[in-house]
Amino acid sequence: MKPAFDTQKYLAAQTAKIKERLSKFDNKLYLEFGGKLLYDGHAQRVLPGYEPDAKVQLLKKLKQLEIIYCISAKDIQRGRIRHDFGLTYDLQALKEIGEIRAKSLKISAVVITRFENEHLALRFKKLLENSGNKVYVHTEIKGYPHDLKKILEKKGFGKQPFVHTTAPLIVITGAGGGSGKMAVCMSQIFHEQSHKVNAGYAKFETFPIWNLPLNHPVNVAYEAATADLGDVNLVDPFHLRQYGTIAINYNRDIENFQILKKIMKAITKKDNFVNHYNSPTDMGVNMAKEGIVNDKLIQKNSREEIIRRFLRYQQEYLLGVESKATVDYITKIMAKSKLKIEDYALVKEARKAKQRAILLKEGNEGIFCGAAIELAEGKMVHGNNSAMFHAESAAIIKALKLISGIPEKQKLLSDKVVHQMQEYKKQLGYSAMSLNAEETITLLGIIALFEPRLQKVVNNLGKLKNLNMHITHIPQQGDEEGLKKLKLNVTTDSEMGLLPYYTKV
Repeated sequence: MKPAFDTQKYLAAQTAKIKERLSKFDNKLYLEFGGKLLYDGHAQRVLPGYEPDAKVQLLKKLKQLEIIYCISAKDIQRGRIRHDFGLTYDLQALKEIGEIRAKSLKISAVVITRFENEHLALRFKKLLENSGNKVYVHTEIKGYPHDLKKILEKKGFGKQPFVHTTAPLIVITGAGGGSGKMAVCMSQIFHEQSHKVNAGYAKFETFPIWNLPLNHPVNVAYEAATADLGDVNLVDPFHLRQYGTIAINYNRDIENFQILKKIMKAITKKDNFVNHYNSPTDMGVNMAKEGIVNDKLIQKNSREEIIRRFLRYQQEYLLGVESKATVDYITKIMAKSKLKIEDYALVKEARKAKQRAILLKEGNEGIFCGAAIELAEGKMVHGNNSAMFHAESAAIIKALKLISGIPEKQKLLSDKVVHQMQEYKKQLGYSAMSLNAEETITLLGIIALFEPRLQKVVNNLGKLKNLNMHITHIPQQGDEEGLKKLKLNVTTDSEMGLLPYYTKV
């Protein structure tokens, strides 16, 4: 895909902005890190050219920093899931902590927030400590963030343990939204004051981009991405009143700004925070606009992302893991953007593949499916289900052929090999014999050991990473696992009729 975003130009501006903010305080800044620290897939999709490890690059450029990782006891207890990896928040936290350290970044501590004796949180604490992590527990403060008296007394911030750090910049990140990052920042600053350190606070989030128009597609795509949280982009009224200029922020930051100012003024007993920050936008250190080099392409990608989010929420609602309120909200966002599902070209390609299956009667037991993948420069391949392969598998095989320079008519897997695999499935008691995505890529890997011509194809599996794919049906376990391993961005028409199809007898 053509680059529309210059990551290095952005990082230069972002690094300078954070260093400038750090200089305004006593060489101690708590930086609340919104969004995903590792692998920001949303940014990569809407800002072509955004490097997925851009935030890690940023932290390495800043150098003198420590990280405090936050996770809510409430999220641990209820088994909240991060949908990008399909992991519960506790497992996601373990994964990220390990990966952050593998990037040579220092995690000083893990803070379990909002704790009220949740037994799963206690178990997670022990697991972290046994793995060599320093773990602190912040209890739920009754009345936070509105009751200043309770917050500032001994049973409030005074009761929360202080994480001792030595670096000037402290990055506060977490497993996801609602991890208690801001409360940890405030608690740390409260304790810093008792040590005569005038620490500062700032907020880093890539979206919404404050100096783009309110209804710019990249900002609307942020609303779509957080529809389950009910986030709404707004013109920052504090910024408009103070400076007479329009800046874009979102409802939660605007709602919390006055509360945050009161807390900070009470903690520091000075006006330095108030003087530095006249608006929620002032608190931010977000320079994403500096990296935009092709706004037209970014607008196109952002519109596609809005549709992808609509499709994902629709699927999750049908599966019972998302609310009708979220679907209603994303539907309003689609209407506001004047978008329909068919505006996403991959949808048409996948449906075309399904129609081909119907016309040629290639479906299994009267069930017809289509899939499509978008390759470089917008080129698309599609596949339909057949007696030998699921639609996902057929599309993956076609994509690999094109990437590897293999003629479309040349088979990667011989009929004999596929039939042998099907016989094996039959002996294991499967009712459907065609190969799903996981079976197909596993078989390719095995056969490549004996057929050198396939080694190039297997080596190119990594080139499918982050490509967009659409299918006409909800994927079943074998397909879903295979697609996750390939790290494809998958959307679906959410047809439910396939549920019995891939099951074992």
